Amino acid sequence: MGLGLARLLLAQGATVTIAGRSADRLAAAAQDLARESLRTAQADITREDDVRRLVERTGALDHVVVTAVDATDAYHPIDGFPLAHARAALDVKLLGPWLVAKHAAPHVAPDGSITFTSGIAAYRPGPGASVLAAANGALGALARALAVELAPIRVNVVSPGWVDTPVWDVLAGPAKAERLAAMADRLPVGRIGTPEDIAEAFVAVQRNRFMTGAVLHVDGGHRLV
Repeated sequence: MGLGLARLLLAQGATVTIAGRSADRLAAAAQDLARESLRTAQADITREDDVRRLVERTGALDHVVVTAVDATDAYHPIDGFPLAHARAALDVKLLGPWLVAKHAAPHVAPDGSITFTSGIAAYRPGPGASVLAAANGALGALARALAVELAPIRVNVVSPGWVDTPVWDVLAGPAKAERLAAMADRLPVGRIGTPEDIAEAFVAVQRNRFMTGAVLHVDGGHRLV
């Protein structure tokens, strides 16, 4: 989803910095996007020094979007959920965005914004999703608190539903196509989301200067079925 957003913003003439833990994935993204106005930075959202250095190097910011997620070990039945895995998921999904807001806010323009990425697990959780459901739900509360504390900077959340991204290669493996097709049949819109759908939602949040402390649901009606 972050890559889709970067592609859309670059097409609209913005200067974009993308950050991530993997140097290989950043290099692949840079080659894919291939724009002079793109910058990349290697940083781990769970490490405060990394986040601090990232925003200091980037300088003045108009908008910040956090899309980080690590679903590798984030789904377990609660009776067998290792505490270390739960803490790791919370570090990436909840405390990471908190760290980004903490260090980025002094660099964000007064009419700018910070946007977090929640998810359908907060509203339609399945078995084994207790920690991700809690983290996604907490992001809404975090945005509301920071919308007051960091005003006039706007702080919001985009909450996607099922989106066809590489994370499903981890979650479903060979059953990915079957699971996505089954969900598409359930959704009122009749299809799974695309990264482009979510990118457009992020841009809409950035541009709406009367929107703060809000959660924008982009889930194809998943909360209704």
